[in-house]
Amino acid sequence: MGFFAGLNNEKYDRQYSDRELFGRIANYFAPQKGRLAAMVVLVMLMAGLGAALPVIVSRIMDLLENRPASQAIALVGLGMTLIAFLTWGLNWLRRSLTVRAVGDVVLELRTKAFRAAAEHDLSFYDQFSSGRIVSRITSDTNDFGQLVVIVTDVASQLVQTLLLGIILFRVEWRLFLVMLAFMPIVFGIAMGFRKLARIVTRRGMQAMADVNATIKETVSGIAVAKNFRQEGSIFDTFDAANQQSYRVNVRRGFVLSLVFPVLNAVTGIFVGILVYAGGFGAAAGVLTVGAWYLFINSLEYFMFPLLNLTSFWAQIQGGLSAAERVFALIDADPNVRQIARREVPPLRGEIRFENLDFRYKENEPILTQFNLHIRAGETLALVGHTGAGKSSIAKLIARFYEFQGGWLWIDGHDIRTFDLQQYRRQLGIVSQVPFLFSGTVEDNIRYACPTCTGRAEILAMARKIGDGEWLETLPNGLDTQVGERGNRLSMGQRQLVALMRVLVQKPAIFILDEATASIDPFTEWQIQQALDLILHQSTSILIAHRLSTVKAADRIVVMKQGAIIEEGNHDGLLAQGGHYAELYNTYFRHQSLSYRPDWVDVKLRGAPVMPTD
Repeated sequence: MGFFAGLNNEKYDRQYSDRELFGRIANYFAPQKGRLAAMVVLVMLMAGLGAALPVIVSRIMDLLENRPASQAIALVGLGMTLIAFLTWGLNWLRRSLTVRAVGDVVLELRTKAFRAAAEHDLSFYDQFSSGRIVSRITSDTNDFGQLVVIVTDVASQLVQTLLLGIILFRVEWRLFLVMLAFMPIVFGIAMGFRKLARIVTRRGMQAMADVNATIKETVSGIAVAKNFRQEGSIFDTFDAANQQSYRVNVRRGFVLSLVFPVLNAVTGIFVGILVYAGGFGAAAGVLTVGAWYLFINSLEYFMFPLLNLTSFWAQIQGGLSAAERVFALIDADPNVRQIARREVPPLRGEIRFENLDFRYKENEPILTQFNLHIRAGETLALVGHTGAGKSSIAKLIARFYEFQGGWLWIDGHDIRTFDLQQYRRQLGIVSQVPFLFSGTVEDNIRYACPTCTGRAEILAMARKIGDGEWLETLPNGLDTQVGERGNRLSMGQRQLVALMRVLVQKPAIFILDEATASIDPFTEWQIQQALDLILHQSTSILIAHRLSTVKAADRIVVMKQGAIIEEGNHDGLLAQGGHYAELYNTYFRHQSLSYRPDWVDVKLRGAPVMPTD
């Protein structure tokens, strides 16, 4: 549709039939059987009261000839007052039960959606915006809850229509058939809008998800935007998404707003026909004036639920579209597929790549027929230009991505047979930009293993790094608040906390994507001490950017365009004068003290420093 240019479904979106959707929704409501049964009883009572009101009025009208007018009016007033109070009480009780049942279902649905999002591999987040995923977990689950509330309201009114229809049929079946003849037209109009309503509502949600994604991205990068004075640019980006959402939802509202006026016009025609046919019947003595009034007055009660159903069609379709989007997230197929879920024993850390093929996108191979053997307990440094495939090797070992061919063996077992959660408990990973969660330093150190280490042991480990001076620089030691994403700490402090997090975990396999941030020599020395504590107890894969880290490796593997072109130790590779020597002169040589003749190798607390001028 031209209305919605620029809006695309996510790859994992799928179409569900109404039968599938209602079946899934029914499964979520299965634990609410008691509340649902009570709600059905209340709905029936309310529907009975609603249907009784026009009948009572029409009967009183037939009795006016035999009773004083004051008595008839008093009876009508008393009856309507009692019905109003009963309806209010029953409706309050029904809504209370509905809110609780819906709250429980939305809670479960949101929990499952978040769990599904958390369990998806990293390639899923490479393809799909996290802002749109957040929109499905929050906004769409809320819209689904509103659907259930609306459906219970409409269901109550439909039961009322059914009961009233039975009464009308018994009073005057011929006039009831005239009224019933209107129904196919009403249903035809309502169903005609059904498919269009689903489409426009889904597009409206996609537009809102784009707004959420834009807000998340621009707010996350606000520091960069301010640094480059791009506040106007990020506003323009948001404004474009917001304007698109505005246009889409205005057009959506235009389409949906046609339903109720059309049905109102059709109902007006039906009233005219009913007045004409009933008037002739009453004049001819075929039916009483009370029965004629009953049909005219009941038409509103009879048609209102159907009109309500169509007027709420937008919300109903919105709820179904929301359920469809949430179920699509829950049902999205993982890219990383395990062929078994075997128990993972304590790992030694031997890793073997055998004729392995890997690519992120079709026709863009990263590793082809790749072979590499990492011995248990070995420290392996991966070096090479950007795009050589170093990080891909680390991500495959961590099982963040699926390889397309060959094998990856861990201690002689196919990695695809391991239970992923158990396997990853024995992995320690420090990314290039360490991520810290809001909370204290101790909270972040304990993140991977909240109960396995006491505070005294954490302090003892911390003091092994630079005599604990890094900890003394924190205002409240382990109780220091790190702030959002660790922004209250320096980059070096974040790296040390991230390394401590791994050190406490005691992993069998350690992966370090070493940060390129510039840090002072003393902090680098502290980081190297923390690394040494980890390296001696695990198999380590280091994507190295510092000379000190490269020299600490047992073996250096030099990569270029997804292939191993050299391997050995630092001195041997440097003597060969090959690609490693080129990398050394480009990236590492300036980090060496011998590179600057005016530097002196002075030890301050055991750390190499550069003297001041």
